[in-house]
Amino acid sequence: MKKLAENTALLIIDAQVGLDDPRLGARNNPCVERNMARLLAQWRARSRPIFHIQHMSTEPNSPLRPELLGNAIKSEVAPIGDEPVIQKRVNSAFIGTDLRERLRAADITSLVIVGLTTDHCVSSTARMAADLGFRATVVADATAAHERRSYDGALHAAETVHELALANLHQEFAAILTADQVLSLD
Repeated sequence: MKKLAENTALLIIDAQVGLDDPRLGARNNPCVERNMARLLAQWRARSRPIFHIQHMSTEPNSPLRPELLGNAIKSEVAPIGDEPVIQKRVNSAFIGTDLRERLRAADITSLVIVGLTTDHCVSSTARMAADLGFRATVVADATAAHERRSYDGALHAAETVHELALANLHQEFAAILTADQVLSLD
């Protein structure tokens, strides 16, 4: 990718207060909010399409349940004006929403994906975007993951979870770039 197409959309996935809940464990990438905000500022300055994705959890113990304060979008990347907020109830931003239709109606074929968490909603959205024919870029330092306990009880560090999620997307479902690299394509 040499230059961003003018209609490249920025998808900000689940940048919600509840994903700071200590019950979720340690998180990598303490600069994720700053990098998401940098990209959002550039998209706004260039009047490029922006889509905020908000998880409306139906899980009883989730900090992202609609009636909880944790459901709120983080102030650093909160929508302004008429920026659309697409609410979802599952991992992929394409399932049960009109995201695909909105993108197609706006003739958008390229997506830059940021948000939380790399191994869940970011990954499932990027995978589905590729399967639907969109050119996806996931921004490594504008995404983050939490530590995870595996099937055998082993605890995996947040950075390992994040890096493996990106490795699984790389060259198959998405280009993996840093925020600086994406900004330099402008």
